Amino acid sequence: MQIPLIRQFILLCLLGLLPFASFAQEWPAKPIRIVVPYPAGGGVDAAARLVAQHLSTVLGQSTVIDPKPGGGTVIGADMVARAAPDGYTFLLTGGSTMSLLPLTHPGKLPFDPLQDFAPISMVSRLPFFLITSPVNKYNSLKELMADAKSKPGQLPYASNGIGSMGHVGTAMLTQSAGVDMIHVPYQGFPPAISDLVTGRVVMVMADLAPVKGQIQAGTLRAVAVASHQRSRFMPEVPTLAEAGYPGNEFEIWLALYAPAKTPANIVARVGQEVKKFLDMPSTREAFSKLGHESDSAGPEVVRQRIESELKSMLPVVKSAGLLNK
Repeated sequence: MQIPLIRQFILLCLLGLLPFASFAQEWPAKPIRIVVPYPAGGGVDAAARLVAQHLSTVLGQSTVIDPKPGGGTVIGADMVARAAPDGYTFLLTGGSTMSLLPLTHPGKLPFDPLQDFAPISMVSRLPFFLITSPVNKYNSLKELMADAKSKPGQLPYASNGIGSMGHVGTAMLTQSAGVDMIHVPYQGFPPAISDLVTGRVVMVMADLAPVKGQIQAGTLRAVAVASHQRSRFMPEVPTLAEAGYPGNEFEIWLALYAPAKTPANIVARVGQEVKKFLDMPSTREAFSKLGHESDSAGPEVVRQRIESELKSMLPVVKSAGLLNK
């Protein structure tokens, strides 16, 4: 009689543990990866690693960065769009992936930015500045635009490549200002900045990383910032609206996404943890060292940004001849 009673007791104990065993297997039960569609070692990679380190700590599972550059960010983004929506694969990318690529490659992308991803959170913003050189003697953006208007088709501006965000942002401004300037694309910012310093080109739109040293040295001058508000990195620089050109706000931004149909509770949990992290003063300081403004805005803001930029950049992309038909 004793043995059956003991067996029954053990069975009841095991049954009682089942809910705990089930809970232990709930998400996350294995390492998580964040795909970054840019080369390792860049600013986006660095920002992603800050987020991954925090998630590893709070979720109790290793969160690794998986760089998948190529195809102008298409390769990495498509990988996440096709990944199982189980909460173990995420994407951290710039607004150019979601806002610009669909316009420059209409109908050709293997993913839909609004249908194939679940936005989780903004991560950071990189303000773009309108930079000129003291050699050209422009003390303000209005002076530069006035000179360009008086010399249609003569003044050259630089960008870090055809179809880059800097190219599109500057084209938006020149069209709005009603000026005709010559676009000179370079392979990256360094050669563009070199020619800007010497005065071979009169303007470039860039983030602070490639120009901060020259601005501090006085060989370059920031005449406006393209964001909605002044940048805390250079609070003395007016916004485009303050400089007389409202409606041309433009900035690089990063956001975190999951594949569409990822369980809502997982998306919400990650979003909550990322928001807590991005709102920390220490996080803000860490991002500022990268030249980023941390931004904890939620998924609706991400979606609104995409929808807004798809509308605002379309006429610019068309008029600049950037449609890849």
